[in-house]
Amino acid sequence: MKTNAIVAGIGMTRFGKHMDLGLKALGAEAVELALADAGIDASKLEIAYVGNAAAGLITGQESIRGEVILRGMGIGMIPVINVENACASASTAFNQACAMVTAGLYDVVLALGVEKLYHEDKRRTFGAFTGAVDVEALADIMASLKKSAESGGAAAAASGAGEKRSMFMDIYAAAARTHMERYGTTARHFAEIAAKSSFHGSLNERAQFREVMTAEQVLAAPMVAEPLTRPMCSPIGDGAAAAVVVSERKARELGVRAPVRVLTTVLRSGWDHGYDDPGLAEVCAAQAYEEAGIGPEDLSVIECHDASAPAELMAYESLQLCGKGEGRKLVDEGATRLGGRIPVNTSGGLLRKGHPVGATGIAQIVELTEQLQGRAGRRQVEAAKVGLAHNGGGNIGIDAAALCVTVLAR
Repeated sequence: MKTNAIVAGIGMTRFGKHMDLGLKALGAEAVELALADAGIDASKLEIAYVGNAAAGLITGQESIRGEVILRGMGIGMIPVINVENACASASTAFNQACAMVTAGLYDVVLALGVEKLYHEDKRRTFGAFTGAVDVEALADIMASLKKSAESGGAAAAASGAGEKRSMFMDIYAAAARTHMERYGTTARHFAEIAAKSSFHGSLNERAQFREVMTAEQVLAAPMVAEPLTRPMCSPIGDGAAAAVVVSERKARELGVRAPVRVLTTVLRSGWDHGYDDPGLAEVCAAQAYEEAGIGPEDLSVIECHDASAPAELMAYESLQLCGKGEGRKLVDEGATRLGGRIPVNTSGGLLRKGHPVGATGIAQIVELTEQLQGRAGRRQVEAAKVGLAHNGGGNIGIDAAALCVTVLAR
C-alpha cells in the first residue's frame, strides 16, 4: 500500500525485565514520549491502533487492552482499535494507522505497540508463543520438530520445545540446519551476526542487553537448540513503542521538522507454497520496492525481524540484499555492520534490543525514524535517506503467518 502518511513523533521505553510496571505504565511512557516528540497534545489524537499479542495469557487482560492502557493516561472518547497479529502486532497497527491517514479519514493517528512477557510462571510465557501456530496441528508440529532434530543429530533440540524455551527457537533452528545443509552456511556465520548485533546494542541505551560479545563467546554460550546458542536467540521482554502518524496537511500545519515519509507499508499473510518458491517476505519486499519506486540498492539502513540470528541471515536473502543461499557472504564482508555497505539492526535488533513481541514492529519504526532524522547518536548511519522495516509473526507451515514490510524516507 503506497501511503502519504508522515511520522510526526516517536517514543519508546527501554526494553527489558519490568516486573514492577504494568501495560498501562509502559504504554503511557511510550505515548507521552511520542506526543512530546510530535509537539502535540493528546487531545489532538483522532483514533488509536494498539498492538498487543499476549496480554490475555500473561496479565489476563482481554478484549479492551488498548482502551484500558489509554484511559489510564486520560485518553478516551476516540475510537481505539485493538490489533493482535503475533509478533507483527505493532507493525500491523502502524500499517492501519498509515492506511487511515492515506484514505483521508483521519489526520492524526496514534499507533502503539506494548507487551509484557516476563511472568513468574515461565510456562505462561512459553504458552504465548505456542499459541502463535496452528494449535489444532500442534501435536504434528512438535513431532516434526523432534524428527528434524533427531535426524540432524541435534540432541538439545530433540526435547524441551515449548516447555524449557519458546518453540519458535526450534522452528528457527530447523530452518537454520536446512540452510546450512543446502548452502554451506556455518554456525560461525550466525555467531558473527549475534556479535555484530551485540556491538550495535551496546550503543543503544534502550536495549535490553548492552554487553559486547565476540563470535567466539557466542559459540561458547549454552546451547538452546542446535545450532542456536543463547545469544543467537532473541530474549523475552517487556516494553512499548509508539508513533504519531499524520497527514501531509497536518504535518505542514504542525510545522513538523525533518518529516519522515512512509512510502509504503505492505502487510500480507502466509499461504501454502513449496520450500523453493518465493515466500511471504520475498513477496512483501518485492511489492514494497515497486510501490516505493526503489530497489534494495537504495536502502540506507534496515531493521529486520531477527528473532534468531539465522532469521537475520535468511532475511538478507528474502529482502534481495543478496542471492538465495548467499547471506553468508554479507556476513563475511561485514556489509551489515555499522560502517558497512548496508547496516542491519543498528538498534541491536531483537537479539539485543529485545523482543516484547507486541511492541517490536513500532520499535523498528522508532529506530529508522531516528536514523533518517540524524539523531541516532553513536549508532548513526551516515547520510541515511531510506530505511526498511521487516517484521513477521506467527508460523503456519514453512512460513510466517503474517509479515509487514515498511519503507520510510526522509
